[in-house]
Amino acid sequence: LHAVLGVTGSVATVKYAQLANALSKIVDVRVVATASAKHMMGVARDYDAEGAAAFEASGIEVLTDVDEWKDYARVGRDPVVHIELRKWADIVIVAPLSANTLAKVATGQCDNLLTCMLRVWDPDTPVVVAPAMNTKMWDHPITAKQLGTLQEWGVRVVWPVSKLLACGDTGVGAMAAVDDIVGVVSAVAADLAAARSRRGGGAAAGGAGSGDAGE
Repeated sequence: LHAVLGVTGSVATVKYAQLANALSKIVDVRVVATASAKHMMGVARDYDAEGAAAFEASGIEVLTDVDEWKDYARVGRDPVVHIELRKWADIVIVAPLSANTLAKVATGQCDNLLTCMLRVWDPDTPVVVAPAMNTKMWDHPITAKQLGTLQEWGVRVVWPVSKLLACGDTGVGAMAAVDDIVGVVSAVAADLAAARSRRGGGAAAGGAGSGDAGE
């Protein structure tokens, strides 16, 4: 199975390498990073040097806004990256989901590679998000409203936890543990694999008796 890991400008992006490395054990991963996320990915080299080094050695692809159009020169010939990602991926995970990206997705904005990809996402394809933001942002009524919108669309939310935040405040808003996020993705991947197996078995059984096996 293929998965896109979207990372945003939340401070919790310093855990991107740990999360991507763990996800790569169960799915084929590509990372899509917003412009703000790129800064926090740099900070991650100090926060988790070993994890960042392992990620860089893994060869996992990182795509940014620049990659959307840098190789696009001819209409109808060259691929549009956010469309190709939609075709490639079986699951998308946005972790951390910042307050800014949450607001964009919930209101249909698509001004970067990640949000463009999410805007064209097949509603039947699983989306998992792990919000991460300051407690005051989390407690703002718009946050619950926007997350409710995503849930109405079938998005799975891995809820944030209460702890000492990077800003020094204590409260709800820290991204869920990497193991918890991976656990949710693992369950989703297992469901997808089982569904594919059932469809494959049914198609094989039907084809054997219908004479359509060569089509």
